[in-house]
Amino acid sequence: MMERNNLARLGGSLPVPSVQELAKGSPGNVPLRYLRDDQQLPIMIKSYDNIPIINMESLSLGDEFELKKLDSACREWGFFQLINHGVSDSVIDKVKKDTQDFFNLPLEDKKKLKQMDGDMDGYGQAFVVSEDQKLDWADMFFLTTNPPYLRKQHIFSHLPQPFRGTVELYADELKILALKIIDFLAKAMSMDEEYIREQFGEAMQSMRMNYYPPCPQPDKVIGLTPHSDAVALTILLQLNQMEGLQIKKDGMWIPISPLLDAFIINIGDILEIVTNGAYRSIEHRAMVNSKKERLSIATFYNIKLDGQIGPAPSIISAKNPAKFRSIGAADYVRGLFARKLDKKSYLDIMRIENSENPAS
Repeated sequence: MMERNNLARLGGSLPVPSVQELAKGSPGNVPLRYLRDDQQLPIMIKSYDNIPIINMESLSLGDEFELKKLDSACREWGFFQLINHGVSDSVIDKVKKDTQDFFNLPLEDKKKLKQMDGDMDGYGQAFVVSEDQKLDWADMFFLTTNPPYLRKQHIFSHLPQPFRGTVELYADELKILALKIIDFLAKAMSMDEEYIREQFGEAMQSMRMNYYPPCPQPDKVIGLTPHSDAVALTILLQLNQMEGLQIKKDGMWIPISPLLDAFIINIGDILEIVTNGAYRSIEHRAMVNSKKERLSIATFYNIKLDGQIGPAPSIISAKNPAKFRSIGAADYVRGLFARKLDKKSYLDIMRIENSENPAS
């Protein structure tokens, strides 16, 4: 286990105004800093019926066809919807309600849980590294949830009840789910399963609760800047039925229609590295609308913080040489939060051939 003092400063973000309050106070005007002339909006959007759908129940019963479907989804899409996932309906209903209730609190109450300097946990924003940086049309509440010793007690111990208890229950259930998914991915890739369990068994888990207010000029702002997730695995729960998530495939943006009672799962940069590029972390973004708020919870599962991030040794060979370098997990996380979100740029610096042939 790493010393706690070394974990206290894995990164932070500059303070920014509450977009929820901006949307209430200036219903017809979008402040200049949120107008995204740095993004090509709108971009042509291509429609598909849906991203792949994977049945966890079938995987658990040893269905080889479902395992091949999972492998294909991770190679071709990097995203899938997971049905029959086994997470308790009552816990999901509670986390939806309690998260909505949190964002409905008066601003002064939410500010009691605001981010501290140099720390990501709390109410605020992520990846804001300069005062002139363009901003996303969203508010965020970020929590480190597991292992318990990583929880920031100045935030976690002051969560209002029943929110705190609900978060703990949800975090524990999603840790179990994340490990099951990673086990199946290791099996599909024929990776050394013992090595994978050692790397991911007590990994850092965190949650980003997102609130996207309606916007009077939705085509000129963005809810979440295009990026790939730097973590291993993301499990997204949509709290209401407002669409907004889009993924980039074949150079086009594809809107995702969340299935009721399903999770949206995506491969992160760490798993692209661990699988030596076989599984793909995909660029995605969140859009907003002019009519209704959208809420979601992204639960991020990483690798253990005192481990090394690099391709799994069991799949590296003369025919499949390492495409990524190895780095200490804590250094990787610090590097992540020191940057602004920018497509797949953080993964690109991990590529061994990066200096000669940067990825597009």
